[in-house]
Amino acid sequence: MKSMDFGDNETEIEKLSQILTKIQNLYNKKNEQLEELQNEISDLREVLNLLNSMISTKSFQSADIIYSKSMQEVDKKQDDTQYFVNDISSERVKDTNIKRKIFSEADEKDSKLLGILNFLDLNKVHIKLIDPMDRKIRETSEAFIRTFLKEALLKIKDTNPDLALDYEYFKNSDVIECIIITNLKSIEEFDLITSKMRELLTRKNTS
Repeated sequence: MKSMDFGDNETEIEKLSQILTKIQNLYNKKNEQLEELQNEISDLREVLNLLNSMISTKSFQSADIIYSKSMQEVDKKQDDTQYFVNDISSERVKDTNIKRKIFSEADEKDSKLLGILNFLDLNKVHIKLIDPMDRKIRETSEAFIRTFLKEALLKIKDTNPDLALDYEYFKNSDVIECIIITNLKSIEEFDLITSKMRELLTRKNTS
């Protein structure tokens, strides 16, 4: 009878250990998501401060007043936004960096980091692929060409012919480890690149 009690206790401890492991994994995952959210909030605050400073300098009025007026001119809103994004001087955006991270799908058991995008000086995007040999993305990969090149870069290049693309490869292979995109003109272009890279990296098969 005592041996049975001992066996039951051992089984119970094993179950509790499994529960503890799952809770620890969930805790770590939530911490990562919170950190990512805090980084995105910080990036947005930096861009907002930059835009406020630029608008105030150009108009000699407070950004709040200009914003109120712009809300009354709905037809001009899109053109004004594009003007403000593209007219930021190189001195004002120098050394700025907007960082975004791409994680595997949230419903997977253990969400992990797949890639990191850095938008430098609102001009250059550096995309670092984590564990590149897991997905083995190549220049000739069908998913890479269809999802990222055609649906993101070629669309951007239609209106921004100065866009340039370069790669860094993993060790001595043809597997892409880093993607470098230069001569971007707006946050919207970075948003499209982020969206399509996320779509590519979270696919079940990227070949």
